[in-house]
Amino acid sequence: MLLTYANQLTILRMLFVPVFVILLIYDHPKAATVVFLLAAVTDGLDGLLARKLQQKTVLGSFLDPMADKILLTAAFITLTIPSVPLALHIPTWLTILTIGRDVLIAVSVLVIHMQTSHSQFPPSFLGKCTTAVQLLVVAVCMLANFDLRPAAAVFPVVVYATLALTVASGLHYASKSIKIIASYQENDHEGPRGQDS
Repeated sequence: MLLTYANQLTILRMLFVPVFVILLIYDHPKAATVVFLLAAVTDGLDGLLARKLQQKTVLGSFLDPMADKILLTAAFITLTIPSVPLALHIPTWLTILTIGRDVLIAVSVLVIHMQTSHSQFPPSFLGKCTTAVQLLVVAVCMLANFDLRPAAAVFPVVVYATLALTVASGLHYASKSIKIIASYQENDHEGPRGQDS
């Protein structure tokens, strides 16, 4: 099978992104909410299918986080734009922080790979929690358009939870990156000494 069922769901999640954005821009927030929730469901289902059917692939390990980032980046940016007709908007500072964290992580991964040839960067538990709460803040923001008072009431709490986890996971990845580089440099320096002895 060229594409596993899990990979197909991941690709479907990416295809949902332009539909979600277009619906929001053209003032169909409720339809956009349904599309986003479907996309979020595929995020859980693709991993579940990969484990249950034993279909974990290298392609899947690359596509899954990429699909998450595409979905979340598009959602955060669109939901921040004041002209998009919504009951609630995600604060600009949170969008900048979220995207900035992702850019820093991507640059760190690239630098580490170039310096050490290290290519395995599995997501940490904290990173997975951050993705989950970022999906949640988008979902709560969207659900507020259904005139759900609980969604509007809980929105500030979810926003600051997203802030805390985004910062914490960013610091965690930074610490992890520094340790990987330090370990490589230490081994690199020990190599010649070991050969001389």
